[in-house]
Amino acid sequence: MTHAYITTALRTPGGRRDGQLSGWHPADLGGFVIDGILDRSGVDPAAIDDVIFGCVSQIGPQTFNIARTSVMSSRLPDSVPGVSIDRQCGSSLQATQFAAQAVMSGTQDLIIAGGVEIMSAVPIMSAMVVAQAAGMQSPFEGTRISARYPDEGFSQFVGAERVGEKYGVTRDELLDFAVSSHERAIAARDAGRFDDEMLPVPIQMADGTTILHATDEGVRTPNREKMETLPSLLPDGLINAAMASQVCDGASAVLVSSEAALQQHGLVPLARIVAMEAYGSDPVMVLEGPIPATERMLTRAGLTIDDIDLYEVNEAFGTVPLAWAKALGADLVKLNVNGGAQSLGHPLGATGTKLIATLVHELRRRGDRYGLIAICEGLGTANAMIIEAL
Repeated sequence: MTHAYITTALRTPGGRRDGQLSGWHPADLGGFVIDGILDRSGVDPAAIDDVIFGCVSQIGPQTFNIARTSVMSSRLPDSVPGVSIDRQCGSSLQATQFAAQAVMSGTQDLIIAGGVEIMSAVPIMSAMVVAQAAGMQSPFEGTRISARYPDEGFSQFVGAERVGEKYGVTRDELLDFAVSSHERAIAARDAGRFDDEMLPVPIQMADGTTILHATDEGVRTPNREKMETLPSLLPDGLINAAMASQVCDGASAVLVSSEAALQQHGLVPLARIVAMEAYGSDPVMVLEGPIPATERMLTRAGLTIDDIDLYEVNEAFGTVPLAWAKALGADLVKLNVNGGAQSLGHPLGATGTKLIATLVHELRRRGDRYGLIAICEGLGTANAMIIEAL
């Protein structure tokens, strides 16, 4: 079997809503992270076969194929194409899976997979809001979908509540997990555990000076009592804003390589992609997909959850990773050990490769072997991946 390897993995620091990254054009930040991959790997730009980028809100500055516009903003030659992926929150994880599949098929050798999302400039749901203002139909109303799922809005807020209720996640567990997310992120930042994955970004200030954005803006000292008093997102709901992911601007990418390319370009692999999964679950539950996706992927890989050393399960809402852990019997000590989206942010289309970068470098730092990533996505889909650190 032909293997696919990750040879470079990096991300920008997360930017808060209207924070330090908000002034960057998405294509420019995408090009910046592509250039970072080229710098770190030392590979000849002309050797890159393709760029596959994830982006959820493909409208305005993020439309017209953000992968290709990011290529045009980078120092890659015009011969390198680009294609954009929308698998919702798992878009850049799916980009990596497509890259791995191309390498494993023998049709390509070097692919940059990643994602970019400037949520400050292009808020989530922008495409739907603009379309409705123009008098267009929603994706669901007046379709066979509305007949199959009557009176269903497929809200992720509702889905997060449903997942929590189904798997018995309590309010205290959610609060403890949210506090832990920030505490772990602070500890990781202060210990320099993000340094190897981080690509600092220059920021032009109003006075003409330039500063370097080098740390995640969303991390803050948690106050459990204050977090507990925040209003629920839904009336009488389980979840409040402290238990949900932060709006975040950012970009991330990995270089996926064949074994032949490792030899040809003198690349040293960080990890091998062991198994991949894309799975569709009940769209009414919305966010349960990481559970069956992980179960099927482990079976295919011939592994158990206990064989995995570290897990990165996206904290879109705290109920998702906690329900995942309860369903699979996963050890919370291994889960999101450097914090997650509640503290570090969730830059939508960039999150998948962001989590890969964090996981790859943490596995190697610890001398561990297997890591697992799982991401919930809109309408019941999910992506998952197992990597082996080398």
